Amino acid sequence: MQMLLQADSLKICFGGLTAVSDFSININQGELVGLIGPNGAGKTTIFNMLTGVYAPTSGTISFNNEYVHGKKPYEITKKRICRTFQNIRLFSSMTVLDNVKISFNFQAKYNLLHSILRTPRYFSEEARIEAESLRLLEVFGLWEKRNELALSLSYGEQRKLEIVRALAAKPRLLLLDEPAAGMNPQETQELMKLITWIRKEYELAVLLIEHDMKLVMGLCERIVVVDYGKIIAQGSPDYIKSHPAVIKAYLGEEAAPC
Repeated sequence: MQMLLQADSLKICFGGLTAVSDFSININQGELVGLIGPNGAGKTTIFNMLTGVYAPTSGTISFNNEYVHGKKPYEITKKRICRTFQNIRLFSSMTVLDNVKISFNFQAKYNLLHSILRTPRYFSEEARIEAESLRLLEVFGLWEKRNELALSLSYGEQRKLEIVRALAAKPRLLLLDEPAAGMNPQETQELMKLITWIRKEYELAVLLIEHDMKLVMGLCERIVVVDYGKIIAQGSPDYIKSHPAVIKAYLGEEAAPC
């Protein structure tokens, strides 16, 4: 199995505070991995380092045998590492369809001159991008809302639109930051099926942060647990759910008898 991502000994400090310390992870092609931990454990900070939002203070990140630490977020996206965000970042005043189409921009096979002159290449590429965008929206149940503004969608639908937009960039590794946040149980079940389908259909690896343990345990083959910026356990769902350090991190120390 081909290794896609290799992060070694990542550390990041903000002033005198060490947010993440000695974090390492390998992700193989097609693998579905969960990253969990209590609030404030450093999970989103790890995502931010992997996607270029933050540069690690020390450590290395390689993707497809190429070092990517220190690169800008758009450069990492071009390497086909894409993500969603814990706080939704859609273009709220644009239509649902346009939110997806804009993610195809760096793949468009025309230049500024083609755009200005409205050449046949420009129109053919725009038609291809729109067709692919509509297909993704249909898969995620958003086709009927394609011409509505993104801000008019429900919270769960906005989460789905973020995933659609990430997929439009044709990732090999998709990072999902709390994709089920704000979803009801039925929507969460649908999301689990969609993530499984995405992984198979697009032959990509998935790394997800999620607080819904039912989703994590039901989807992930391997789970990495962090607390206070350090890995405290990793392994299969069965191993993780009974691990003493994980139970302690989520539930706290057992009270001493009086």
